[in-house]
Amino acid sequence: MTTALEMEDDSNKERQQAELLDKIHSLSDLELAVLLSLIAREHCLISTEPDFVQDLSKELCLTAVKTFGLTPVIVPCHSQMTLDEFAAALLVPVTPPSSPQPNNNNNNNNNNQQNYHSHRSVPSGSGSYFSSKPNNVVPGSSSSAHPPPASQQQQQQQPPATQIANVVLAQNLDHAPRAVQIQALELLRTRRLFTRTSVQAAPKQFLFVAVVGAESGGQARVTHHLNDFLYLAHWHDSEDGFAYLEEQAEQEVWAGNSRMGMGMGMGMGIAGMGNNDNTNGNGEDEDESPYIKAGTGIDIDADRTSIDSGSSVVKRGVGSMANSGLIHESYHSALSGPLAASRHGALGAPVNLSPQFTFHSNDPTAVNATESGPPLFSESEIAHLANLAQNSVSVDIDVRRYQMNIVAFLRMHRAVNGGITPQATKHFEQLMRSLAPLHGLDFVTPALVGLAAKKVYLHRIEIVTPERERSMQWGSELAAVEAMLEGVGPEEVIEDVLGMVAVPQ
Repeated sequence: MTTALEMEDDSNKERQQAELLDKIHSLSDLELAVLLSLIAREHCLISTEPDFVQDLSKELCLTAVKTFGLTPVIVPCHSQMTLDEFAAALLVPVTPPSSPQPNNNNNNNNNNQQNYHSHRSVPSGSGSYFSSKPNNVVPGSSSSAHPPPASQQQQQQQPPATQIANVVLAQNLDHAPRAVQIQALELLRTRRLFTRTSVQAAPKQFLFVAVVGAESGGQARVTHHLNDFLYLAHWHDSEDGFAYLEEQAEQEVWAGNSRMGMGMGMGMGIAGMGNNDNTNGNGEDEDESPYIKAGTGIDIDADRTSIDSGSSVVKRGVGSMANSGLIHESYHSALSGPLAASRHGALGAPVNLSPQFTFHSNDPTAVNATESGPPLFSESEIAHLANLAQNSVSVDIDVRRYQMNIVAFLRMHRAVNGGITPQATKHFEQLMRSLAPLHGLDFVTPALVGLAAKKVYLHRIEIVTPERERSMQWGSELAAVEAMLEGVGPEEVIEDVLGMVAVPQ
């Protein structure tokens, strides 16, 4: 009996592990960068071209809610930003659980409604150390029968409770004043936010993302100490698209077309009753299809056809695991698996027509996530991956030597002026361990070490100026050094080092 139960338990664990790996293999580059940061409980820098920083911030915002069930906030930074403005932008109102409405006509319905609301909660990971206090009720008062006047209610109303968002997206953080960036570093180090009136503690699941615009990943960076504190860097190419934003746009277009088609169909049914020719109500020829958006010339049928065909494939930008190197090339086939199709719409499956998120033009930080469904990853699954990375992954001595050789070669590279810090080596170790469970491995391979090096040192490596290049001390010509360093960035340095260091067999 014991053997049978153990075999069944092992089978369930293997099935759950396989399902978790299927989820991981369906993730996009951005989602993988966020997942790796959550696993290590560290923070990251994500960059793209300057013209697409806002789109990247919105995409990360949707990723936080839809993929991980976390409460995000976008903090637009600028050169005139004050400390108070930055601190206030990090806070979001605490969402209290919905209270049941009384129903005196039907006790059963009232009980069902209470049970329904008792199971409602804020999204996973949005808990806080600060909770809103219930309004005090004086015993013996009949406030429900005789509510107090509006002025008295306003006096009794408490200010809304706030908390630090689970995911802080610091948009254009490199534009913020140095004092603001230092305050951000203090928040990451202490997990506390000190304001003039209170001290706010960061939630258990807390991720700070510096969203920076640059011409390349190696050029995206913030102040020196904050830059070194960030766990990894990821460059998002705008040509890879913004999957959630595009998915939301398709849903909005489809919803608008459906409403317009219904209204125009009803109008044509009434106005065209008994009239089968191709003329309109004024007797003029009507060459265009009745299903043309007013003033746009867009064929609604064509739009609907393109959306239907688009729903049968994985959302654009998800194939990044085959391109960026966060997941090894042997896992390319996982992108076309059944879970990837189920996430983003199977053939013929209806798309949810009600958009779940709205970005208000007058408030770029406002996101309506109250209608969102369950996230793809739960907090327990992230904790499981973190436990595997910390306690179940082994590093062979040859692989460890390979890692240390990469660090030494980076530090001694003639184009490097700095950035190979002890903090970077610590993050290097964390990331290569965190990558192993994402591949279903309990050991680190040399390929994972190379991938981790590309992500950890991309934003850290400082390229030396020609005047300070070390060979200048021995009589090298400045023009020759300038020619040697031309076009050399952190990406080229890392590739050069990975090509020089011998890979263990």
